[in-house]
Amino acid sequence: MEKTFTRKEFLQTSALGIAAVVLGSSFTSLLDSDDKPYFNLKPIGRQFSLEGYYIWCSSPIWGEDGKVHLFYSRWKKEKGMGGWLNGSEICRAEADSPFDKFEHKQVILAPRGEGFWDATTCHNPLIKKVEDQYYLFFMGNSNGKTNTKRIGLATSKNLNGKWTRPDQPLLLPGKEGSWDDHCTTNPAFVKGNDGKYWLFYKSWNTHEYETQKGPVRGNRKYGLAKADSPSGPYVKVSENPVIDFSSLPNNAQLEDAFVWKQHGKFHMIARDMGFFNHEYGLHLTTKDGQQWTKPEIAYLNMKHYITEPTPPKHLNRFGRLERPMLLLDKDGKTPKFLFGATQGGVFETSTTFVFEIVNGKGDWD
Repeated sequence: MEKTFTRKEFLQTSALGIAAVVLGSSFTSLLDSDDKPYFNLKPIGRQFSLEGYYIWCSSPIWGEDGKVHLFYSRWKKEKGMGGWLNGSEICRAEADSPFDKFEHKQVILAPRGEGFWDATTCHNPLIKKVEDQYYLFFMGNSNGKTNTKRIGLATSKNLNGKWTRPDQPLLLPGKEGSWDDHCTTNPAFVKGNDGKYWLFYKSWNTHEYETQKGPVRGNRKYGLAKADSPSGPYVKVSENPVIDFSSLPNNAQLEDAFVWKQHGKFHMIARDMGFFNHEYGLHLTTKDGQQWTKPEIAYLNMKHYITEPTPPKHLNRFGRLERPMLLLDKDGKTPKFLFGATQGGVFETSTTFVFEIVNGKGDWD
């Protein structure tokens, strides 16, 4: 029976975190870490790089042509790592398989300029197919800052065809003072066991973000909204988040969630932001989308899998795999490849990195 991450366990984990500070030990070493990561990974490599660009948000899908189509975000190198917020565009690349190098094919969504909700950036692509329609969830903003980030949805009948751009965002932030009043971003989508379509989104509180001190301001949580159609309208299931680490020490949180259904329950992988550290991936499961299990390690930091030269100083997040996305087998049932974004590569920016999933815990229990 699946074990839910209860408030008591949150408090126990918080106590471990406090003890770690007192004893000078790592938070990770005090947690029960006798289990191996959920995914057993075999590195394939940096399968997509572009001269003059940072690459991020690599969302793969099998095409009807048998190829892998990769929806990704990019921005110009001269903007630096922060350029995703005020100059990103969403593009499509192709490869014959995840073992082959990807080739850029086309720009899908670019910032539209003043007067539009996605005026200054298009980012966070997530490609999904429902019946005969393709749905491209993404994030746009209108002022080059975080407080106008909104999830939107573009649609098309073909992966390389014309995309219908939304005039309005798909999901808006909560009312002022709520946990999610700052933005909506990092969409994760799946069809629920209730027949509805589930849209998970990341957000945080504006006041906390503006007043907190430290390297990471605000506490990123996940909410859930549901709709009868993939196109919406989406209604939030609660005024409260469904994933919330804010009771833990060190401002623990998570981001970059990806959700899929397997063997009757729903799985999430996400980037850790302080539960264990800031380099691992997390794995959680749920039956209803609202009560989630205690996180376990999904994957380790990059240096566990590969050895690369020391990067230049401007790549200060080198060694993390961020924006984790899965490519399931062609019947959509079993995870086969892990895609992610990571700094580094020959152009000293960031690239798509691909792992083969050799197997998982308990033969995917």
